[in-house]
Amino acid sequence: MTHEVLDEQTESQLKVLGEISKICEALEIEFWLRGGWAIDFLLGKITRSHDDIDLVTWIQNRERLEKELVKVGYEQIPVKKEFQNRQSDFRKGNVEVTYCYITHSVDGNLILNGLPEWIWRKDSLLTQRFMVHGILANVLNPKQLLEEKKVYEQIGRPYRQKDAESKKILYRLISDFK
Repeated sequence: MTHEVLDEQTESQLKVLGEISKICEALEIEFWLRGGWAIDFLLGKITRSHDDIDLVTWIQNRERLEKELVKVGYEQIPVKKEFQNRQSDFRKGNVEVTYCYITHSVDGNLILNGLPEWIWRKDSLLTQRFMVHGILANVLNPKQLLEEKKVYEQIGRPYRQKDAESKKILYRLISDFK
């Protein structure tokens, strides 16, 4: 039996995820987990420590979300110029959070705001919610998560062992996913 990783960083991230979930619910803003936390929620357990929390929401939520997070104590971190239309970064204590913003292209495709070349799957945004440690969250479709890993390889992201492990898990989840 595999034991969950519940180190101090993970505990802090769970607390932040819980806060963000409540904030978004109060603002009536949908969000989806991506990255390692998305995989953990799909599995229903924590598999490893994570560097940060990666989230996705609609671009029209950006202004309200940023204001509310800052109001409740999140520090907004400046992002590189080329990412300013696509994401907002925050920190609370030792936890870093990145919100990526999605929209529809003029052709109706789901895209990352400001990056029309990267067309997302039509089924990227799962409506089913998943739970870890009492926190409910939507996650991206495991097929979308896998495609993201492949895109990163294509654009030259350096090899990371955690990505190779995530891909194995995603292939297994996809074969089990209905």
